[in-house]
Amino acid sequence: MALDKMEDLSLQQMVPRPEPGEVEGITLPKSVCSIWDQVWNFQARPDDLLIATYAKAGTTWTQETVDMIQQNGDVEKCRRATIGKRHPFLEWFIEDPLSTRYFGLELAEAMPSPRTLKTHLPVQLVPPSFWKQNCKVIYVARNAKDNLVSYYHFHRMNKGLPDPGTWEEFMEKFMTGKVLWGSWYDHVKGWWKAKDKHRILYLFYEDMKENPKREIQKILKFLEKDVNQEILNKILHNTSFEIMKENPMANYTRDFQTIMDHSISPFMRKGAVGDWKNHFTVAQNKKFDEDYKKKMADTSLVFRTEL
Repeated sequence: MALDKMEDLSLQQMVPRPEPGEVEGITLPKSVCSIWDQVWNFQARPDDLLIATYAKAGTTWTQETVDMIQQNGDVEKCRRATIGKRHPFLEWFIEDPLSTRYFGLELAEAMPSPRTLKTHLPVQLVPPSFWKQNCKVIYVARNAKDNLVSYYHFHRMNKGLPDPGTWEEFMEKFMTGKVLWGSWYDHVKGWWKAKDKHRILYLFYEDMKENPKREIQKILKFLEKDVNQEILNKILHNTSFEIMKENPMANYTRDFQTIMDHSISPFMRKGAVGDWKNHFTVAQNKKFDEDYKKKMADTSLVFRTEL
């Protein structure tokens, strides 16, 4: 066992962190840029469901909730494969000699309908076929401070992402939008505007934490699904942070093993609202708040940073 662990460690050390690239001013992994034409020309089907979020905003939680709804609370069916295989990550493409090859488009194209797909793309980069086919989209937004903290720790443990540098440096990158998938501010505002034109259910991470039952009922209504109280309780239980953290089909311990190092920081770290208070200094908080006020002055969007 010790030898296996050492081999794993040496594999992780050998995986080089990727260089970022750019598509229409949005920072994306170089590997994604290399297949951008294929992403943009992806053919959505009318019964596709797209789960869209900024990275580390409750994506996996929403995916698991949706899958539980679609499988009528059948836990075994929800463990048929890891979350990355059940819901292909549309634009993600990673081909590393030491890692599992993951090509979201290929997985999506091979999947029978109805499909549930995942993306972190800002609204303007979503393949146009989704709008042409009038697909349903569930978007989840998380307050900027907690999102930033979670994203920083995710970069620390995930060699598939560029090196985050120090907390201070990463915060600066986040504020200027020079992180993967672009500016958080533009992302949440862009999707907020789009909900008036398209079939988008816009949810908030903080609402999901505060009252998961109410938010699951919103998803049920949006998906035109009906479940009894017993199934609803089952969904609630199995999508709680504690249960999901221990679920190998949802916690990313089975996928990307040479890339994600859960000993640095687990993929499912805290799932809390207000953890930013353990990271921001008083000066950082003041600077962040002033910048936030300017960037969010042109929107009716309001976020809660504590419950």
